[in-house]
Amino acid sequence: MAAPPASADAAPSPLQSTVAPDVPGRSAEQNETACEDRSNAGALDRLLPPVGTRRSPRKRTTSQCKSEPPLLRTSKRTIYTAGRPPWYNEHGTQSKEAFAIGLGGGSASGKTTVARMIIEALDVPWVVLLSMDSFYKVLTQQQQEQAACNNFNFDHPDAFDFDLIISTLKKLKQGRSVQVPIYDFTTHSRKKDWKTLYGANVIIFEGIMAFADKTLLELLDMKIFVDTDSDIRLVRRLRRDISERGRDIEGVIKQYNKFVKPAFDQYIQPTMRLADIVVPRGSGNTVAIDLIVQHVHSQLEETLSVLKSTPQVRGMHTIIRDKETSRDEFIFYSKRLMRLLIEHALSFLPFQIPQLTMQDCTVQTPQGQDYVGKCYAGKQITGVSILRAGETMEPALRAVCKDVRIGTILIQTNQLTGEPELHYLRLPKDISDDHVILMDCTVSTGAAAMMAVRVLLDHDVPEDKIFLLSLLMAEMGVHSVAYAFPRVRIITTAVDKRVNDLFRIIPGIGNFGDRYFGTDAVPDGSDEEETASVG
Repeated sequence: MAAPPASADAAPSPLQSTVAPDVPGRSAEQNETACEDRSNAGALDRLLPPVGTRRSPRKRTTSQCKSEPPLLRTSKRTIYTAGRPPWYNEHGTQSKEAFAIGLGGGSASGKTTVARMIIEALDVPWVVLLSMDSFYKVLTQQQQEQAACNNFNFDHPDAFDFDLIISTLKKLKQGRSVQVPIYDFTTHSRKKDWKTLYGANVIIFEGIMAFADKTLLELLDMKIFVDTDSDIRLVRRLRRDISERGRDIEGVIKQYNKFVKPAFDQYIQPTMRLADIVVPRGSGNTVAIDLIVQHVHSQLEETLSVLKSTPQVRGMHTIIRDKETSRDEFIFYSKRLMRLLIEHALSFLPFQIPQLTMQDCTVQTPQGQDYVGKCYAGKQITGVSILRAGETMEPALRAVCKDVRIGTILIQTNQLTGEPELHYLRLPKDISDDHVILMDCTVSTGAAAMMAVRVLLDHDVPEDKIFLLSLLMAEMGVHSVAYAFPRVRIITTAVDKRVNDLFRIIPGIGNFGDRYFGTDAVPDGSDEEETASVG
């Protein structure tokens, strides 16, 4: 018998009171400070070695707990939005803390370029790049006049709002959304609008004074100093300030000689000794960057796996995303992607699940010789499709898993409450002993996928034996599922950035079921199958 959906009136999670964005209400008077030179001893007193961080243990999520609260509830449906971090368990405690990297170095040393190279090489779902340049203090009228004449020292520790930097980084490490000021280097002031950032797998914080505060240092899991020749830094600064910030060459050189170079010698260069890694030549040192990436990867336990975007995969996505593609071609290339996705998912079974191992076994070849190989040590693999689009993935699973058992789940949205409801369920017997591949072609908000996972948990399938497979997912859906069930492996061929007001994945693929089966699209054209589920 089907397990009933979890109750919707359970107690809210402790996380509910912390995930809402905190918009700083700082006034100009609160941020004003006199910018007076401090002695070497006073400045370097801030510099202390970091201390280790402790991580909270993660508890297994069960289907009996409905404690993850929605971030947004409309009159018709519940929406699990971006910003719900995938490293929290159902009790609102962190199962894995975000990994924070600090990038220090002189002005124009190439910190931002190195940061972007690390982000590109990491290839993890969520990375936040936080620049210290956003946290210059609000200037007084007198300081504004000094800045206009290149007589204000922006390279002194007192020029930065360390209190705001520390509180922002703490929230990001906790997976909470933050408001970050936008600094205008032309007017030397903060803009009226602030930008929103969300928690991530990796946080990269870069700035000239990245290691200039002991509390800030304690928040960094890895400290990297980008060491670039002073002549190169001066040339880069001249090019940047003239072309991007509207300065003249005389003013740039004056500011460099009066403030930038002395500040580097006094405050920045001494912090090199605090770095875990020193990168000579900046972005040109690809060997150092590769080592950094390898180390960060070793610290992360990823929940999401995305099929490598080869030219072949990109080409097939181009075809199935094209609204002009014929139904025959859409079906053909969708099936090819499904086959690749299934093969990719099966590659995780021996290595990612402790209970599933490939054991040694010996067979005899037709030539009468022994061959020592590997055989599957688990019990069975069962596929469960979320109707209706999910059933289109069943042939691909059957093609690569001989005699695989198949189950089906139908989930529809209650038009009165807006909540997903279980309408039909057919699961094989003793599914609790199996590794389950849960299939749905598109996942937008993730609500239907989460209910399907809950049903499997109610049938005693261990959370870490569930693999959620989808051709296309939205970041919102990935966040929602990974937040609620951090031990479920999520595997897809692509992740799109947005979901619009009609719950369509953007840029998306359209309504997969309608395009595959040749049926008429639902009136709002959403990605949800016959409005069967929100995700």
